[in-house]
Amino acid sequence: MSEKKNEFDLSLETADYLRRQVDYIPEYAIVLGSGLGSLVEDIEVEKEIPYKDIPNFPISTVKGHKGSLIFGTLNGKKVLAMNGRFHFYEGYDMKKVTFPERVFWQMGIKKLVVSNASGGVNRNFSIGDVMLIKDHINLFPEHPLRGPNDERFGPRFVNMSEPYSKKMLQVVRAYAAEKNIKIKEGTYLGLQGPTFETLAEYTMVRNMGGDAVGMSTVPEVIVAVHMGMEVFGISVITDIGTEEFIEEVNHVEVLKAAKAAEPVVRELVGKLVERY
Repeated sequence: MSEKKNEFDLSLETADYLRRQVDYIPEYAIVLGSGLGSLVEDIEVEKEIPYKDIPNFPISTVKGHKGSLIFGTLNGKKVLAMNGRFHFYEGYDMKKVTFPERVFWQMGIKKLVVSNASGGVNRNFSIGDVMLIKDHINLFPEHPLRGPNDERFGPRFVNMSEPYSKKMLQVVRAYAAEKNIKIKEGTYLGLQGPTFETLAEYTMVRNMGGDAVGMSTVPEVIVAVHMGMEVFGISVITDIGTEEFIEEVNHVEVLKAAKAAEPVVRELVGKLVERY
């Protein structure tokens, strides 16, 4: 990104470029996390743009993250799907990690869905469970709002009493109950990564009140809330860790577990978009 322009101007420039690609403003932006990219199969794709072709956009470097923006229709609603996100551990600063959310807001999008793969520390969780995110704990070493605040985006001090929309959560809860779909709910704790957690770190997460732990989502949600966007978050539990043991885990296994849970995530997100 050019150093000559501030974040507001850069994101506006990118938003203007993307607005010219279609003749509508999407109602939802959807961030597809590790192994959850197949939601695009449910979208009637109208246009797909590789990140490398988008002005000012970073490039995703993680295996399993395709790296493109997809415009289309999902269950009757216009959406913009982000197929592959950016992580702090890749070496990006937080401004770049959360740049897409700034762009979505500049485009006029008011609703954001974020998904991820995470490690479960709640003893009632199992690999393959789907967890609705009710709250989060931010333990990233850099805050996405650190530095001068641009009031055009939002206030200096942000109310985080409801980072995840209670109305959106209720829509998904109601649908899951209606269809007898087993879901969990909990608090997501964000750490830098890219290492998976040690036994002691899993214990720390649980003792601090986390039900699941991961390396994304939290910065994106903070920035979205800063701008007044409404957010829904969902995690797939891809590994389990307690103070006694850790399930064998590597990135391939994470993607495999996420893949197995994809049909449920796709159904829940699809119904949220349709009903809300």
